[in-house]
Amino acid sequence: MPTVLAVDDEPSVLRMIQLQLNVDGFEVVSASSGEEAVAVFEANEPNVVVLDVTMRGMGGLEVLSWIRSRSAVPVILLTGMSDNQHKVAGLDLGADDYITKPFNPDELGARVRAVLRSVRRLDSHESRIVRSGDVIIDFGTRLVHKQGQSISLTRTEWELLFHLAERAGKVVFSNEILGGVWGDEYASDSQMLRVFISRLRTKLDGPASEHSIIRTFAGVGYSLITDETTEVLDPSSIPSESV
Repeated sequence: MPTVLAVDDEPSVLRMIQLQLNVDGFEVVSASSGEEAVAVFEANEPNVVVLDVTMRGMGGLEVLSWIRSRSAVPVILLTGMSDNQHKVAGLDLGADDYITKPFNPDELGARVRAVLRSVRRLDSHESRIVRSGDVIIDFGTRLVHKQGQSISLTRTEWELLFHLAERAGKVVFSNEILGGVWGDEYASDSQMLRVFISRLRTKLDGPASEHSIIRTFAGVGYSLITDETTEVLDPSSIPSESV
């Protein structure tokens, strides 16, 4: 039974998270502050962390930074509806997903299951190397290099890149990417996909690049460009634009 660490300083929210995840079949340990979260994390080694961003004292982003310095465990952030700054900062620090408050309790269980599926897929990746321009993607070691320098990716960024790289040179439909990376229940969440594609491009292309190795086919999907490109769709028939 996977263990979820739930962290929130609002007792009613924390209680709701515990009840819902218990119903969904997860063992739940909880913390009502950042400081307590650190202690509970060390004592229990959870499989997933559900972490509120805005807490008094040691905030959620500080807890996330502490976790990432020690572990690659999936982290799902709980953020306010208009809290875009914290969402971006959390993704930068290595969060795997975020849920906007208020949220449907059923959605929380779905998100936890999705990140756990992602972990299992990462463990089953085959040994293969894909080259795209000056970027080298090694499936076996899960390492990405650009001009000899290692590129640090979060688990979700790696899973997204893997999904494109294993079909390099082909257009991968947006709903297929969303279903493959996050789960079928997110097959229509195009906004989340655009956010992660944008962040992945920033890391792979560099700030001075005028062209991305990830090409957008508007309303259709994305393709990782390689030297030997074979599209599943005729590129001339699909409008191309940047995210």
